[in-house]
Amino acid sequence: MKTAVVTGGASGIGLAIARRLGADGYHVAALDLSAAGESSNWVADVTDRAQVDAALAAVRAKLGPVTILVNAAGADGFKRFTDLTFESWMRVIDVNLNGVFHCTQAVLPDMIEAGWGRIVNISSSSAQSGQQFMTHYVAAKSAVNGLTKALALEFGPYGITVNAVPPGFIDTPMLRQAESRELLGGTVEEHIQRTPVRRVGRPEDIAAACSFLVSEEAGYITGQILGVNGGRNT
Repeated sequence: MKTAVVTGGASGIGLAIARRLGADGYHVAALDLSAAGESSNWVADVTDRAQVDAALAAVRAKLGPVTILVNAAGADGFKRFTDLTFESWMRVIDVNLNGVFHCTQAVLPDMIEAGWGRIVNISSSSAQSGQQFMTHYVAAKSAVNGLTKALALEFGPYGITVNAVPPGFIDTPMLRQAESRELLGGTVEEHIQRTPVRRVGRPEDIAAACSFLVSEEAGYITGQILGVNGGRNT
């Protein structure tokens, strides 16, 4: 049985992905800052390589080599660019981009040895459309899309695929918090009316895309950016 690691797996999109991969029959380990939620959680800050390495060592000892990785850990932020401190900029870059670097680099040896691997990076539709007051977040997620394409070229010969899923308007605690702070440019209901399929996305929608991309059937798909956004970005 293959072992999958999902970062940010204690809540929101990451939790939905972890649950879906578990239902698909994989061993699943969720890495998160919080141990709350599922019993398969390992506590690790993805920005701290020592913590990542320690958590992955524990996962390997219990579940075996890691051949599936979903980088879903993320941190948002809302600030006018001229008011944005470099510290705030780097915090968002650190989680959303450097965390992907650390976790991906840490699991690649397992995948190379196995001659098989699946990596899915959760980016953001804001990397396609832009989003005011979120320049640091958009910059980081755009970089994740570029990193995905470069990794796909480099590691395809090893039997490893690398793809990205940029979620659109997904109903998560992060979204509801932004709505309560009037940072969405309208209510969730107003945004639903601007969405072609006329509903808000669910974390399970993202999980379904990840389920396919990590499967054997998706072995000829790599370096792709699969938008799951109800038609908001085409």
